[in-house]
Amino acid sequence: MSKKLIKNGVVITADKKSFLGYVLLEKEQIIEVGKGDIEVSEAEVINAEGNYISPGFIDIHLHGGGDADFMDGNQQAYIKAAEMHAKHGTTLMYPTTLTSTNESLYDTFEVFKDAQKAITNGATLGGLHIEGPYFAYEQRGAQDPRYLRNPEPKEYLEILSKSQDIARWSLAPELPGAYVFAKELDNRGIQVSMAHTNATFEEAVRACNSGFSSITHFYSCMSTITRRKAYRYAGVVECGYYLDDLYLEIIADGIHVPQSLLKLIFKIKGTDKIILVTDAMRAAGMGEGKSILGSLSDGQEIIVEDGVAKLLDKSSFAGSVATADRLIRTVHQLAELPIEECVYMMTVTPAKLMNIQHYKGKLEKGYDADILIFDKDVDVKMTIIKGRIVTTK
Repeated sequence: MSKKLIKNGVVITADKKSFLGYVLLEKEQIIEVGKGDIEVSEAEVINAEGNYISPGFIDIHLHGGGDADFMDGNQQAYIKAAEMHAKHGTTLMYPTTLTSTNESLYDTFEVFKDAQKAITNGATLGGLHIEGPYFAYEQRGAQDPRYLRNPEPKEYLEILSKSQDIARWSLAPELPGAYVFAKELDNRGIQVSMAHTNATFEEAVRACNSGFSSITHFYSCMSTITRRKAYRYAGVVECGYYLDDLYLEIIADGIHVPQSLLKLIFKIKGTDKIILVTDAMRAAGMGEGKSILGSLSDGQEIIVEDGVAKLLDKSSFAGSVATADRLIRTVHQLAELPIEECVYMMTVTPAKLMNIQHYKGKLEKGYDADILIFDKDVDVKMTIIKGRIVTTK
């Protein structure tokens, strides 16, 4: 049957509300959403059994999962990660690179093209998110210091010429040449984000005037208030709060950003400009123990313990092992926000930032049929991607 009727569920809307109703889809699109119940002839009926009916989650920052990393250089890595994250509610993802050699980056570009067609039971690919190599050494976190450098036109123009799939680029705005590079990206329609940065407040504001529209993993690897020769200087964190139009990524696993800061962020910023991201690495969905951050051939050994990935010397987190459902559950429980607002930050806000809000992120007529059914504990019961059931419990 080309039609599916999802009924008897709590439909989460794009205005942070919900109602008991139904969603009707045909092939890859939603064709009707309403309150109560309807009868539809020749439609496959899915009973949500009083659970939530939600738009699929959009993850704009993740490196892998299910024992696979997008830097592994093969289609199977994409397939494994896409299938694992779909089970946890992600229907659209933006595979994210790590600081590496350009050769590894170019290999990733080629694999990405093929992987788009190869994934049949996992999250679809929205585009590539390039993280690095233009970062501040002091704020490198788990990024490999061997490859950190400043943006040079000759290099980044060559990188840009190798792929039409780059949708987002994270870099430190204070580096020499960064503002010019940001304008180049912005002119090409590529979203630009501040990351791994020691920028002052003033440098961050200038960055926003040069095309930066978001901050990558807010609070992680970035400047805040510092003292230089007795004088205080604000940093990127303060800029994130100050500029109303600036989007903030939050790794909401309860560890990267603890409960106190989660509550502070939502109190000051609200939810309209916050995007929940997993920043998941290959160990996501794999349990605790040793793993590799980055490619198997050139990555760094890390350890997963206490629900988070760390460098072996415990000096820094090494991405995360979070999944999308964990983010929603954590924010709901720790920040005490309604489920509807939590879902908003992983559907509507990422869709707006990535300029796909006209067909992704909402349960509305004409939108892609990316739909989840999950219970009050955010345990995903069914994932539907473009009208096709890809996972079910």
